[in-house]
Amino acid sequence: MSRKILVIDAHPAGASFCSALAERYAEAARAGGAAVELVALRDIAFDPILHQGYGNRQEWEPGLAALWASIEAAGHVCFVYPTWWGGHPALLQGFFERVFLPGKAFAYHKDDPYWDRLLAGRTCDVLTTMDSPAWYYRFVNRNGGIARIRRTILEFVGMKTKVHVFDRVKYSDAGKRSGWLDRAATLGRAAAA
Repeated sequence: MSRKILVIDAHPAGASFCSALAERYAEAARAGGAAVELVALRDIAFDPILHQGYGNRQEWEPGLAALWASIEAAGHVCFVYPTWWGGHPALLQGFFERVFLPGKAFAYHKDDPYWDRLLAGRTCDVLTTMDSPAWYYRFVNRNGGIARIRRTILEFVGMKTKVHVFDRVKYSDAGKRSGWLDRAATLGRAAAA
């Protein structure tokens, strides 16, 4: 049985380098024998605002319900997005707030501060682009966005996560980008194994 992989392109605009990375990752995973679904968040019609917080259930739009079913079916998920203002785009944050809900992605315990990670058993790759050098982001910005998505979102719900940074994109040439696309393919093939 082939491994099910979900690739989520979380760049708000089409024709981006993030989209090219997501496509290359998905193609390589398919070539490696995985059953791959590639979804662009920008193509899903949904309200990214959780209007009542966790107090009242906000019904999912059909696209969110379908994407949740894909997450549940996947053994591996890959998120691809640009790092803007030190973190992920609002579109991706809106997705997390609307979909990674208590009772779905995690469940708090009644009488203690701990929780159950309801998406445990899944692995996850995060591919993020940024214009600043990775060393600057790590030492000056203290990897804020990377720590947030890995520890406080994906690992919080149980996904074992690896983050891969593609830095100084603004200053890269075609040769550099070609090498990064090859790296995304290598990651996709590894995910399919």
